[in-house]
Amino acid sequence: MSSLKKALPAAAAVLALSGCATMSPVAGNFPPITPRQSQTGIENGKQVRWGGTIIRTQPKASQTCFQVLSFPLNSQGRPKTGRGVNDQGRFLACAPGFYDPDLYSPGRSATFIGTITGVRTIKVGEFPYPYPKLEASRVYLWPLRPMRVTQNVYVNNGFGWWWGGPYPWWGPGWWWGYS
Repeated sequence: MSSLKKALPAAAAVLALSGCATMSPVAGNFPPITPRQSQTGIENGKQVRWGGTIIRTQPKASQTCFQVLSFPLNSQGRPKTGRGVNDQGRFLACAPGFYDPDLYSPGRSATFIGTITGVRTIKVGEFPYPYPKLEASRVYLWPLRPMRVTQNVYVNNGFGWWWGGPYPWWGPGWWWGYS
């Protein structure tokens, strides 16, 4: 009975801590195939998880197709975008049903899970570009990241520029001292 009394609090602690862990909405193990590697069509039939920035959303009669600029995914499956991150090519993801183009708008981050079904050539400007096509079984639109408000503070260490000179009738001048 005493061993049960010792084990019960430990089990409760494990259950409480496991409740704090968050599961990614696009979790799973997928092969490390990029859209650029799939442009030849040899990866057809493989299930992948790709994500990136939506370029265009086109609702059709029974499905919605997304043109996406692909980026590497972080451990949660969210696309890593920003300075210094290279894209992995473009892909076309089609999912059954209607997805509102105003919500799934250009520039939003999304992750898709699905099967590669071929390659479709779509013009980017005047350039024909091979888009690997993904039949998406899961579409996840990532929430917008909150805006970070920053304030630039200029510290001049007591040396600066101002208008007025040493006398109000005199023009701009340099000064030394603390503001």
